[in-house]
Amino acid sequence: MFALLLLVLVAVVTAVVLGRRAGTYARTAPEDAAPAPARPGGGFRVLAGCAGAAAAVLYAWGALCVAFAVMEAEDGGTGSAPLRPCRTSEHPELSARIVDYSASYLPLRFRCETADGDGYDSDNVPGYVNPGVAVLALTAAAGAVAAGYATESRARAAARKEAR
Repeated sequence: MFALLLLVLVAVVTAVVLGRRAGTYARTAPEDAAPAPARPGGGFRVLAGCAGAAAAVLYAWGALCVAFAVMEAEDGGTGSAPLRPCRTSEHPELSARIVDYSASYLPLRFRCETADGDGYDSDNVPGYVNPGVAVLALTAAAGAVAAGYATESRARAAARKEAR
């Protein structure tokens, strides 16, 4: 449980830091100030920061969903068989035979398992979380690469111009 809290804390801090960094690139100078030179790839940096922050927040949401499902599954007592997160109307024949569960944080999922190895993924983790995290993380990486390329290309052009 401590590891999960640490994971959520890191995700939230990452989202805040990336979001603040993205905001600094988008700021404009006051109208009476001299115009600052345009930063190459600034738009890509904003895209990368926002997408990275959104991926961190969405991952934290999914991790919390898995954690709550685990806490609910570990809660014993009256009405705890079959496991509460595994009770669904989609798989009533399997729900009665559930003996265990497995939780995964990469990818985010909560799996209900029977004694014979059969089972199904519980619907505690929304279906949009894993694809959303993947798309946002790839968008952030692509934005960072594009920003680096734009900066490098402008630096090379300036170097060629000076060499002439």
